[in-house]
Amino acid sequence: MDFELTDDQKSIQRAVAELAGTFDDEYWAERDEKHEFPWDFYKAFADAGWIGITTPEEFGGTGLGILEASLLLEEVAASGAGMNGASSMHLSIFGMHPVIKHGSDELKQSTLPRIVDGSLHVCFGVTEPNAGLDTTRITTYAKRNGGGDYVVNGRKVWISKALESEKVLLLTRTTKLEDVDKKTDGMTLFLTDLDRDKVDIRPIPKMGRKAVDSNELFIDGLEVPEEHRVGEEGKGFKYILDGLNPERILVAVEALGLGRAALRRAVAYGNERVVFGRQIGANQGIQFPLADALARLDAATLMVRKAAWLYDQGLPCAREANMAKYLCADAGFQAADRAVQVHGGMGYASEYHVERYFREARLTRIAPISQEMILNYLGEHVLGLPRSY
Repeated sequence: MDFELTDDQKSIQRAVAELAGTFDDEYWAERDEKHEFPWDFYKAFADAGWIGITTPEEFGGTGLGILEASLLLEEVAASGAGMNGASSMHLSIFGMHPVIKHGSDELKQSTLPRIVDGSLHVCFGVTEPNAGLDTTRITTYAKRNGGGDYVVNGRKVWISKALESEKVLLLTRTTKLEDVDKKTDGMTLFLTDLDRDKVDIRPIPKMGRKAVDSNELFIDGLEVPEEHRVGEEGKGFKYILDGLNPERILVAVEALGLGRAALRRAVAYGNERVVFGRQIGANQGIQFPLADALARLDAATLMVRKAAWLYDQGLPCAREANMAKYLCADAGFQAADRAVQVHGGMGYASEYHVERYFREARLTRIAPISQEMILNYLGEHVLGLPRSY
């Protein structure tokens, strides 16, 4: 197993870094402060063909793997765009995987080319306030209207990009939990129009990643044609499981990128800032924590490269994908925290940007799955210990 990147993969890194570098830290600080979606950034990446990096060629994409997508999103985050930049395109790059794998030809033809060219935005509606990570407990319900189509009622929370999105990839129940033999049965996935007359979208005030909105959705009588269903009725939970390991891998590299951006600024400040007649980077109290952050980021990089390689080879990778997300999230946050500390009081000021990295890196330890839930998985499914929850 060789994790040395190919020449083509290195070219992806260079090209993405160059394009992302045209949007500087001031651009991202302004988008974050004003809560403005980075439309020109997104358009630049769509125009360059990057949004379709994992979409099959027959739908206008380039059909590359998760490893290539991870290199792209890592470089985006590392440019200083952080989670604002990565989250703006994350779902477009891989969120449609259930549709690619299980959707009808008509559904794919009508949506995927528009996602690739940047004209269609889709949000992902799974999480609910009373279910959290226990997806089997969702209560948003899609009921047949008598003519074959569906009417949906319910509530979703933490839905990214809903304000910008035309469509929603929506997980519902079509059979109530008490009426199924297996709790993962009876859920159905739809890709349908986000009708503002039937869906009330309410932004959630939050700590970081403010350029990309997070929302509550209140769904009241949303009419969904049968042809908007992804795959078979009742098998939606299985379909979304297909995307869990890639999602962990991609969030992992976004955390890595943030850590790299934070470390870069901390090192620059350590070389520039002079106190007591010398550069503060000469002090071991500054130098050792930054060297430690570098070691942790590099070690986490090896794990996430392995996870992406395994996934692209069609090999089991749940252990590696979960470990990658766990290690990268911790390494990225630690680097961001130490960058703030190195800057001292100025680390708390927006001017030096590390406080923004810190706020965004904190998110990666929560979403899309908490560090604690990953340890639960590793304890039970890898170490063979009793289920703890």
